[in-house]
Amino acid sequence: MEKFLENLQEAGKIIQTADHMIYVTFPIVQDKILLLKILSELKIAISKCINSILQYEYLFKRIKLFSNPKQNFKNFQDKCAKRYNITKQEIDLINELFEIIEKHKQSSFEFKKGDKIIIMTENFTPKSIALEDIKKFLILSKNILKKTLENIKT
Repeated sequence: MEKFLENLQEAGKIIQTADHMIYVTFPIVQDKILLLKILSELKIAISKCINSILQYEYLFKRIKLFSNPKQNFKNFQDKCAKRYNITKQEIDLINELFEIIEKHKQSSFEFKKGDKIIIMTENFTPKSIALEDIKKFLILSKNILKKTLENIKT
């Protein structure tokens, strides 16, 4: 099986699991740290969709791939997103999600405050994430997967 198809299958499974965790598991356990795990998984799913698009486009010689992930993401934005009907707003949300995950990785600590998780950055600038933000990223990941599947001919 082609690598891009494997990535899409994995992305679908991750999104399905994240959906279950948000709507079934989280209301029962009420562990806000679970939300950070869900966010990380959604980033992985969206990354797999983007990688599938890039691999598919490369296979048909429409783009070049680079060893630098940032160059590949720029390539995705500039040359692939429009063909897959991925909007500027969706790309902005993808960038926001990737930024949140990067802040989480670099964070010295996180804590719960009310209904939100606060991530403290290096310079102690707080970044807050609510359940509604995570639901927004779940919808984004579902849309990206759907658009990718619609455009990749199997």
